[in-house]
Amino acid sequence: MTPQRFPSSIYAETVLAPNFEDAKKYFLDSLIDIHFAHTRMLARQGILSLAEERTLLAAIKSLDRERMAAARYDGIHEDLFFFVESLIELACGRDTAGKMHIGRSRNDIAITLYRMAARRELLKFETAVAEARRVLLDLASQNLETIMPAHTHTQPAQPTTLAHYMLGACEFLARDAARTEEAFARVNLSPLGAGAITTTGFPIDRHETARLLGFEGLAENSYAAISAIDYLTESAAAVAIAMVNLGKLIQDLLLWSTREFGFLRFSDAFVQSSSIMPQKRNPVALEHTRILASRALGQAQTVLTCAHNTPFGDINDSEDDLQPMIFAMFHDAVRTLKLLAAAMRSVEIDRVTLAQRAQRDFLTVTELADTLVRREGMSFRDAHKLVAQTVAACGSNDDPGAIAATLETLRPTLHLTQAEVERALDAEHFVRVRNVIGGPAPDQAAEALVRAQAEQRRIEEWVAGKTAMLDQGHAALQK
Repeated sequence: MTPQRFPSSIYAETVLAPNFEDAKKYFLDSLIDIHFAHTRMLARQGILSLAEERTLLAAIKSLDRERMAAARYDGIHEDLFFFVESLIELACGRDTAGKMHIGRSRNDIAITLYRMAARRELLKFETAVAEARRVLLDLASQNLETIMPAHTHTQPAQPTTLAHYMLGACEFLARDAARTEEAFARVNLSPLGAGAITTTGFPIDRHETARLLGFEGLAENSYAAISAIDYLTESAAAVAIAMVNLGKLIQDLLLWSTREFGFLRFSDAFVQSSSIMPQKRNPVALEHTRILASRALGQAQTVLTCAHNTPFGDINDSEDDLQPMIFAMFHDAVRTLKLLAAAMRSVEIDRVTLAQRAQRDFLTVTELADTLVRREGMSFRDAHKLVAQTVAACGSNDDPGAIAATLETLRPTLHLTQAEVERALDAEHFVRVRNVIGGPAPDQAAEALVRAQAEQRRIEEWVAGKTAMLDQGHAALQK
């Protein structure tokens, strides 16, 4: 049998060529930054002469980004790393270019690239989280006294306010932001200098390359720096949790925008009609947010599945073939958040319908039971039982006067007046007396809003600070 040389045509077609295109798309700029940083560190450590450093930096700077981006895999060079190295050799000679690879491996370079890309994606994701949260905070501030029905088990439960509901969503978005920030902190650790897996015998300075590349510390243990995958799986988990959170919100919004509920009306810019039914206003923007969130969740689960049951070592399962899924996950998650924010920014609230629904269907009778406890000294269990009997006797008649009359019939010895019963059954009163921290009373919601707005400023400042840190580091490398 005639010996075959690497790579086989099918391996090149199915693996190397697609990976080459992905690497150009996602990692080219970061690869060049790594070359700059590693070269400068080698010179500072006396491993390269100053003349060699100047020659290499000039060669790196002379690289034609457009030519590299347009290149196609031809089998001459195994991957983007070797392709770029060949261009540097052409610019400054093989001997000098070869010295740039002292003290490093494709292994630590690759993981560094992945971390540099992931941290940027995390910043884009948190920016989109902050944008969506800002829109919901604005809705909360405009609806501190907008009474609406709250649901449990998908059934009308008690009156609350739209602000109370939106502030609840803002809380989980703040936790999504916190999880993203924590993931960023563990992603933004430099593995460069770990080498193939055991570092190097040369006196390199890993802290220096980390500083030059905008990392905030080291992925210290060289074995783990190459082998551990939790820097990606934690990011995937953060995205997955956020998409599950958003899915619950989107499901409510879709329900509220139905004709049967009629709580919300989206701008014409976010609805489509039907090709046959002229009356239709289909909230397609929300439907797209739902499927995009599901896609991002599925991609996050794919990342976790691909990493599961793989060896704790350098392994392709968590490298080139997995990276496009990371980008797709972040891309769809950001699309979800941006579309939701835009749609909600233009939404109209039917406050009259909300208030009417909050007053219907016996939603306030918990407060009637509470009033019996306060006024009559009853245990809550006895009061609950009496009110349940009253509701059952009223049937579908939820008029406060009918409830008061039925209550009096069932328990003539009560001292409650009809006016007191009707006050207890008023939806606005129901909300106002729930003046406990975290509750829907306008005073409590207003205070919660102030705290949520302060947290919003902190989130936005965090994004701005980390983005500036990375941008300044990148700019400094190019000088």
